[in-house]
Amino acid sequence: MTDRSTSGGSTTDGAARDAPDGSVPVAQATDLPLDSHLHTTRSPDANVPLEAYARAAHDRRIAELAITDHVDFDPRRPAYAFSTFTEREREVRDAAERWADRGVAIRFGVEVTYQRAYEDDIRAYLKRHPYDFVIGSVHIGPDDPYTSERVGSFVAGRSLRDIVAPYFDEVLETARSGLFDTLGHLDFVKRYLYPHVTPADLAAAPELYEPLLRALVESGTALEVNASGLRQAANETYPSAAIVARFRELGGRHVTAGSDAHLESSFAFGLREAYGHARQAGFRQLAFRRGGERVAVALPGTESPNATVGLSL
Repeated sequence: MTDRSTSGGSTTDGAARDAPDGSVPVAQATDLPLDSHLHTTRSPDANVPLEAYARAAHDRRIAELAITDHVDFDPRRPAYAFSTFTEREREVRDAAERWADRGVAIRFGVEVTYQRAYEDDIRAYLKRHPYDFVIGSVHIGPDDPYTSERVGSFVAGRSLRDIVAPYFDEVLETARSGLFDTLGHLDFVKRYLYPHVTPADLAAAPELYEPLLRALVESGTALEVNASGLRQAANETYPSAAIVARFRELGGRHVTAGSDAHLESSFAFGLREAYGHARQAGFRQLAFRRGGERVAVALPGTESPNATVGLSL
């Protein structure tokens, strides 16, 4: 599928592909407790009916889903007024009722595009509209230097720090805002910089990530391990395993994991790898919210005999 917007969708489907380290191919996961980042036809860049995700979750034994369709506040962006809160909530709550007795829990979430210019509007919106789970993300918009028409000339002659600054500065403010349960795809700009700047180039400059990670620690916002990069040119999660580990070293306590699917074939794709990055960094649970206080979802392979999914953090 070709991405139909600049707000951030998948550009390839979920067909199995080689793992970044050349080992077991990355594919759609099975037998996991949660996929917390999914887009339906209520997002302008997705084509998946909610019911299709529910069926896939049942068949692949993914116990819980968060439907997190896009909401934009800039009128020039594609998810601005694309669907109403009422329409989306009704659809998700109805599906949750239909699938509950089949072992699939469905939560009403949202992915908000953060822009500093609209922070007051976002804050007011989230106060008026109660979601179960809220992702805050930075996406690429029409004025950004990372569009396909601009990125080559923008990168030329600039240092890596200056290249990522427009994106990372906005991510820093997202982390500081304290508005969100988790910060989505922290270095999603990798998708747009490739091949002018590669993931290896960014991996060689971990200091660029330090302010972002420290801001997350200070605000208590979770870091999302977003699997969509595993089906894009970056061929690694947003952010990479090394950055997830550094977040933990700096005192990060909360991580989430999601496939960020915009196609049915991308549901749970790479999710096992995202879980693995969290587990390898020393996390024993994913952070989540079901409309109340933050809860913990045990990572497979880390449970104690008496572990409880949904334990309050």
